[in-house]
Amino acid sequence: MTVSHISQAVQPQGTNPSPETVSNESTPKLFTPITCKSVTLHNRIVVPPMCMYSCTDGFFNDFHVAHYGSFALKRPGMIIIEATGVEARGRISPHDAGLWSDDHIAPLKRVVDFIKSQGSVPSIQIAHAGRKANMGSSWTTGYINVPETDGGWPNNVIGPSEARFDDQHADVQVLTVPQLKEVAQKWADAAVRAHQAGIEVLEIHSAHGYLLHNFLSAHSNHRTDQYGGSLQNRLRFPLEVVQAVRDVWPQEKPLWVRFSASDCKSPDPQSHDEEGWDVYQAIEYAKALKAIGVDVIDVSSGGNRSDVNYVVGKLYQVPFSKAVKHEAGIPTGAVGLIIEPKDAEEILQKDEADYILVGREHLRDPAWTNRAAAELGIRIEWVNQYQRANTRIRK
Repeated sequence: MTVSHISQAVQPQGTNPSPETVSNESTPKLFTPITCKSVTLHNRIVVPPMCMYSCTDGFFNDFHVAHYGSFALKRPGMIIIEATGVEARGRISPHDAGLWSDDHIAPLKRVVDFIKSQGSVPSIQIAHAGRKANMGSSWTTGYINVPETDGGWPNNVIGPSEARFDDQHADVQVLTVPQLKEVAQKWADAAVRAHQAGIEVLEIHSAHGYLLHNFLSAHSNHRTDQYGGSLQNRLRFPLEVVQAVRDVWPQEKPLWVRFSASDCKSPDPQSHDEEGWDVYQAIEYAKALKAIGVDVIDVSSGGNRSDVNYVVGKLYQVPFSKAVKHEAGIPTGAVGLIIEPKDAEEILQKDEADYILVGREHLRDPAWTNRAAAELGIRIEWVNQYQRANTRIRK
């Protein structure tokens, strides 16, 4: 007899409260479903994109099946696959994932198919590193501007202006207007490939000092044409990219954007930064994104300055999520040192976000979803192969 050893998701997909908790009004909000367009997450837990720097020429491999599979076996609501370059020179490092070629589709689909088989929603973040491209990772070449002899492209790093991120990064080649159109098309092409690979939710990376953030912030955008200067002009290229993606991404599938709500020049997250990027400008950006069809904002911060002056601590970015959600009137995801399940639940109960993104804690504990259920007092289904361990955690 032939037996499939892949645990097929039950209906509704993935992690499900046991029958006695489905009708119980006290079910934690973290474990209630949420629907956006045609996609339903069975809980509000999202594994955010985290670069693994483990690709050759942009191709996903066995490591990624194992890595993302370790999360999928625990059935969070959604898994966002790491920042994936829309073109080769748009990678943070030579070891980043890519989606600039049709050849990248099949290896990505292996990862996507396994995530789906366990009941989580597969997502991916498409990205362009801009002026922060071509850097080595801590465990490969180290944090250096990678030379051509090691697979780098130090003479082909692009951005809105000549301003480098810091002295360790490459000189920046300023994009012309025709080149901006070409780059926007590469984002759209990558979105089409993501759809072909079976991705159900697409995220555009507009945060952390990468290309789109470079245009948003006056700190990195010194242009004097229609793509620089006023807030309206600085929003122009990011919005053109998002529109290009929205035009080709199926309307029934959700589109997310991750952005930094502030450059974090000041330790006060509510401070104004007219010479850079702040939460007030970010709210206007969110309103514009909503108007062209973005469904959810994944709210992060920082990454565009080497001289930041703010304290990173527990739940430190939640106020940004709350501000964007309520001022722009758009669903948000909260991210940033959300460690304890009770804190995740409180964020949702206080209406500070709609989704909870748990990153580093998932690296420490891929079973964070199971732990959250146990600590919040509900029973959830485990994959068949692990059921014998489920009894103990319920006690």
